[in-house]
Amino acid sequence: MLVGKTINHSSEVGRHRGRRDSRAPWTLLIIAITLLLSACSSSNTTATSSTPTPTTQTTASPTSKATTAPTSVDIKTSVLVKHLAIPWSLAFLPDGRALLAERGGRLLTVDKNGQTQEVQRIPQAGVGEGGLLGIALSPKYQDDKLIYAYYSTATDNRVVRFRLGEQPQVVLQGIPVAGNHDGGRIAFGPDGMLYIGTGDATNRPNSQNKQSLAGKILRITPDGKIPSDNPFSGSAVYSYGHRNVQGLAWDSKGQLYESEFGQNAFDEVNKIMPGKNYGWPEVEGMGNDPRFVNPIVTFATSEASPSGTTFLKQGAIPQWEGDLFVASLRGTRLWRIHFSPNGDVLEKEPLLQGKFGRLRNVAQAPDGSLWIITSNQDGRGNPTADDDRLIRLGPA
Repeated sequence: MLVGKTINHSSEVGRHRGRRDSRAPWTLLIIAITLLLSACSSSNTTATSSTPTPTTQTTASPTSKATTAPTSVDIKTSVLVKHLAIPWSLAFLPDGRALLAERGGRLLTVDKNGQTQEVQRIPQAGVGEGGLLGIALSPKYQDDKLIYAYYSTATDNRVVRFRLGEQPQVVLQGIPVAGNHDGGRIAFGPDGMLYIGTGDATNRPNSQNKQSLAGKILRITPDGKIPSDNPFSGSAVYSYGHRNVQGLAWDSKGQLYESEFGQNAFDEVNKIMPGKNYGWPEVEGMGNDPRFVNPIVTFATSEASPSGTTFLKQGAIPQWEGDLFVASLRGTRLWRIHFSPNGDVLEKEPLLQGKFGRLRNVAQAPDGSLWIITSNQDGRGNPTADDDRLIRLGPA
């Protein structure tokens, strides 16, 4: 299991031995007095970071850079919306409102004050973990107003696109469906292509079978065609050997990362490279087989069941910029993963641990804060009278 390393900022002070000072004693006395007066009159110029003081306990321990501590802001959590029905995904509209999908097929808009409005229902026939799952906005949404959605039918999982108030049109169909391991996360990459995370649909050999769309990350054009530069000619498969893909996120350099459920031992965060095999069902977590790519982070399954992910871009939380956030279901926490400039994992920090129950997704809002949705009514949580909820994590 890969454990995040902690940065050590301490420096060793050298001890030097020299010759006896031959200067006159009165000279040394003047020097000593001068140094003492200088020390007493000088101001402390060392930068310090304020410690976040959230209204709901949220520990934020920013990692200092080599010479200068980053600017820091106080962080608090607040509940924006209560009484949602198993929300699954978020996407932000150009006007700042969020489009929120519930697994039962309802689409809502949510503004910064937590006001909601139902805008559409998507017919679906999901059972178990299926239903209306991922949503994404077209990269050209300002012009084409297209919304993409991943949902379950009685015969398959599929991706559709539509404008609000219009009938969805199929973009990709035939993704195996089951009561468990339906994947469902979709996102547009920096290259303008649509990436689709799928599960093995409880049929393990699917993940290693490149002819199956299950247990994969798929890559298609916005209108459902196969890009000419996909790793396998004529195939939507971008990477394979996945058990149940739940999160897709790109860092500032355009590198794709993915989160997925393990079985009994380890959950994973993977750095995705086109055409590579991530090992399931032959390997869970770290392995010693050169055929498979090892995860960059593993969690005990009790700590995670990692779902939606996002990289925090520049915004309102400077001490967390560039970090990867992973919403966790069984682990009931939000993981913050901090990287070095060359991409090594330096730190894993749990946030909101046990405060809101199962966390399904996290996304960065236009104001730079993180919006997080719970999944306590999905049959595996312990819902409160307020569940499910949309939570804001951001500056006080």
